[in-house]
Amino acid sequence: MPFSLSMTATMGSYILKNKLLGRDKFPLVMMLEPLHACNLTCTGCGRIREYKESIRETLTVEQCLQAAEECGSPIVSICGGEPMIYEPLDELVSELLKRGKFIYLCTNGMFIKKRLHQFRPSSRFFFNVHLDGLEETHDLCVERKGVYQAAIEGIKIAKEAGFLVCTNTTIYRETDMGEIEAMLDYLQTLDCDGHMLSPAYPYIAVQVKEIFMDRAVVREKFRDIDRLFRKYKLNSSPIYLEFLKGERNLTCTAWGNPTYNTKGWKGPCYLMTDAHHTTFRQLMDDTPWEKYGHGKDPRCQDCMVHCGYEPSAALGVNSKLGDTFKMMSWALLS
Repeated sequence: MPFSLSMTATMGSYILKNKLLGRDKFPLVMMLEPLHACNLTCTGCGRIREYKESIRETLTVEQCLQAAEECGSPIVSICGGEPMIYEPLDELVSELLKRGKFIYLCTNGMFIKKRLHQFRPSSRFFFNVHLDGLEETHDLCVERKGVYQAAIEGIKIAKEAGFLVCTNTTIYRETDMGEIEAMLDYLQTLDCDGHMLSPAYPYIAVQVKEIFMDRAVVREKFRDIDRLFRKYKLNSSPIYLEFLKGERNLTCTAWGNPTYNTKGWKGPCYLMTDAHHTTFRQLMDDTPWEKYGHGKDPRCQDCMVHCGYEPSAALGVNSKLGDTFKMMSWALLS
């Protein structure tokens, strides 16, 4: 089972409730960025470049909690920047757990050892450690030696202490998929609780354009994903993986993963910034969603990122006969 029974049940009942209420747009996972500062300068990161003028700004815990309440999604992904350098992170995590949220703490892993004592293991709390390959490749991507070993040490320490740990990997144009499989083989020996693989998504703020992929290259990279899906605990749904392979079309539902940061609610999506909205309601009501997506906005032309298309799979957008059984089997039996 890729997710706990409690998370699966919570998300299922949440989706059903919203559909019964006739809502056609509602959030599934909130992307919460309490800061954009980071201890690394990863080559493909758009955040530290897009928000360089406000890199020192942070949200208060109260602002974060209010935004989470306003959004209402059952899952909160705390990202950034590097959230582990956000001083009141332990308080934020504790308060979100008290409110019944499931939390993915996205981190480069370098500060897990230092701050682990501030957290308590929970079935609703995951450390989500970013790894883009084995040691040489990962350290090259993050532009600093020693990061891979620090992240691996953090994973080991967290697992020994009883925490849930998953990993997140970005696949670039030059990524060797054989190396990714070797990395996943190794992570299995550490008893990791799941893995996310996502194609590299282009940011306007990132000038190294050659690292990103068009849709044809993405499909080539993910052509063997079915075998990896059977072999490892991948957190991507089988519907989304079919999309990555080019076997079906999905409609971008970026509103399913709204982003809140120091500037407000980021619109239209995690990758593009046409506006920052004061309230979540303004984001949902004032964003011309029909103008975005593949074939509409040129910036969306090659996007296949999970935060835009995975909600389509969860919500049954562009569904086919048998999709419901396929998703239930994946959620409950894999």
